[in-house]
Amino acid sequence: MTTTVVCWNIAKKHAAWRELVEMGADVALLQEAGNPPEDVVGRVDTGPREHWDSHVWNSDWYRDRFPHLTDRWAKVVKLSDRVDVEWFRQVSPISDAAADEIAVSGIGTLAAARVTPKDGSAPFIAASMYAKWLKPHVSVDTKFFNVGYSDASVHRILSDLSAFIGHIDPGTHRILAAGDLNMIYGSTDPKLALPARERNVFDRMEALGLELLGPWYPNGRQAEPTPKGLPAGTGNVPTFYAPGLGPAGAWHQLDYAIASRGFHNSVTVRAMNSVEEWGASDHCRLLMEVSA
Repeated sequence: MTTTVVCWNIAKKHAAWRELVEMGADVALLQEAGNPPEDVVGRVDTGPREHWDSHVWNSDWYRDRFPHLTDRWAKVVKLSDRVDVEWFRQVSPISDAAADEIAVSGIGTLAAARVTPKDGSAPFIAASMYAKWLKPHVSVDTKFFNVGYSDASVHRILSDLSAFIGHIDPGTHRILAAGDLNMIYGSTDPKLALPARERNVFDRMEALGLELLGPWYPNGRQAEPTPKGLPAGTGNVPTFYAPGLGPAGAWHQLDYAIASRGFHNSVTVRAMNSVEEWGASDHCRLLMEVSA
């Protein structure tokens, strides 16, 4: 028996929610989720608000500057009765979280739950990652970083996930995390990425005992020709298209899955990035099968 997990940045599209519930998957790791439309509400379980909404544990410090912290949340969503899902409530980044809590240091960047397959397979931690763009301080004179940088968000996510890493042997952990990292693995083009800083993120994953699963070609179609800044022979598969281009114009991979070393051998992942199966969002779906 396998547990099917789908990862998707759905860009708050109601059509994406409708496509999601037709997939027959067990769990969804969503980014930019918004709320499901009324015709989908009864077919999914998004868990308690405390597992995804940072407003719950924040004070009202932001109210003089923003109407809300964000509305594009990461969520873990139960899609079938083949699994039990225990959501972790978000709390501020304290050092001693309770058994049903996860300390989160980035607003809207992470949601996590414990998934227990009913086929008798061992439970695992499932996490949805969303590396939000962070802008430089107003005192910094820069044009290059006017969009912002995402690597700091990923570092915060990895720090928060480290709470589930309690032994030097990664084989004792069962962690599956996936999401939109807003980074291009292996890119050397400084106009598209921050190569040295992004390499540091992927190196940190390895140091934590987290294997980067891609997806890599042939588990997804590749862009042709090879996008600028990527080496010949790259395994990258495009998972995002820029406005106006559509799935056929997708060039860069921004979405990735990681799993704890050892457990990763039980996980397969592919990008549903063909033009025909892309879906309603500007990001494609990552489809993961957990076999044990």
